[in-house]
Amino acid sequence: MHLAFVWHFHQPIYRDPDTREYLLPWVNYHAVKNYHQMARLAEESDFPGTYNFVPCLLEQVLEYAAGTAADPTLAALGKDPGKLTYSEIRLLGKIVPGETNGRRLQDLAVKAMFSTLLTPERDREGLLDLRREILADLLPAYLRLRAKGLAELTTSPYYHPLLPLVFDVRSADGHALPVRPFRHPEDGKGQLAKGRAYFEKTFGFKPAGLWPSEGGVSREVAAAAAASGFRFALTDENVLWKSRPRPHAPADLFKPYLADSLTVFFRDRELSDLLSFEYQKWPTEAAVEDFAARLEARRKTGDERSILVIVLDGENPWEHYPGNGVPFLRALFSRVKALPGFSLTSLEGYLEREPARTGIDLVPGTWLGDFSKWVGHPAKNAAWDHLAAAREACGPSEEMSVAEGSDWFWWYGEEGKDEFDYLFKAYVRKACRDAGVEEPE
Repeated sequence: MHLAFVWHFHQPIYRDPDTREYLLPWVNYHAVKNYHQMARLAEESDFPGTYNFVPCLLEQVLEYAAGTAADPTLAALGKDPGKLTYSEIRLLGKIVPGETNGRRLQDLAVKAMFSTLLTPERDREGLLDLRREILADLLPAYLRLRAKGLAELTTSPYYHPLLPLVFDVRSADGHALPVRPFRHPEDGKGQLAKGRAYFEKTFGFKPAGLWPSEGGVSREVAAAAAASGFRFALTDENVLWKSRPRPHAPADLFKPYLADSLTVFFRDRELSDLLSFEYQKWPTEAAVEDFAARLEARRKTGDERSILVIVLDGENPWEHYPGNGVPFLRALFSRVKALPGFSLTSLEGYLEREPARTGIDLVPGTWLGDFSKWVGHPAKNAAWDHLAAAREACGPSEEMSVAEGSDWFWWYGEEGKDEFDYLFKAYVRKACRDAGVEEPE
């Protein structure tokens, strides 16, 4: 059985559209700590994988690497600790919650930015220098992995819009829908084209693969992705089961399908979610052995042409694991490589040997299956109504594309996400201001 691991790297735009300052530190934090860690572990373990870079993340990483990011949190890390302001203490507290002593908070926040793979004997200034070194080499490191056959690189629509809803919010059939219709497939197609072009500019080659934001697919999205030049895309197995006639056989999951001229792979939800949300609670050895046993059970259901695809975030799970996930990932990679009957593969490499042969009529869906995290809640629907009114009043723009990102809708209706609410509204406001129209209520 062929086996592919796909690691998704994503952060939304955190810059204020007017001041250009970063309101949240997570691009800097995850790039230095987790994206670097994943590259180091892949090289150390000789473990191939697929890495999906969202273009707006690449844009922000490159800004930090160039030293041009206006980030108050980063400035606070390098400041004389005796001169930290209250607002700077609050910013650093996002990295190390609960600490208020300026000097201690600053030291802890700097150290918290590094993976446990690194134990450098450096002071705060030395660690900040190391941060710059890691960022400067981050994307070149993934290109080196690619040259060694250890990294397949894929991408997403530019600002991570949930494409089925941008194409037509009525794709979320079965949910309570916003009052105003939102239907702008031209915006989704533009984000696909812009994302593909930016990826090529950054890495020097055209991406074959697409992780549509949130795994969001539909027939229209598949056709647009193929028209943009993508050869394959990935989504969740729940979409497969809704799109295939019954009866369903487990082995149906172990092959790609053709949605018009786009090949679609479906991730194994159970295995992906165990890595994302469950194994952090287990002893490492027990978790790895459980995972290996589940892989073996699936291999017995498939055959030598089958492929099992695992897709998850490559950043967020590890903070919940001991040692930022390093002991677990080392053990996992070693155990998987030792399993008989499995061949680790890239998705493009697999398709060269085993092209998709079975057609599928995609039902709209996401990595969660449905759209409930992005539409249906009163606060989420209000955001869609605001976006729809503004889009009709202002027309298309870069700022409107940012506001179409999935993250704002994911967090609406939850406490403690004031920055997300501010950024969404700030980009809509700027789009209207630049268009010379009054922002809708």
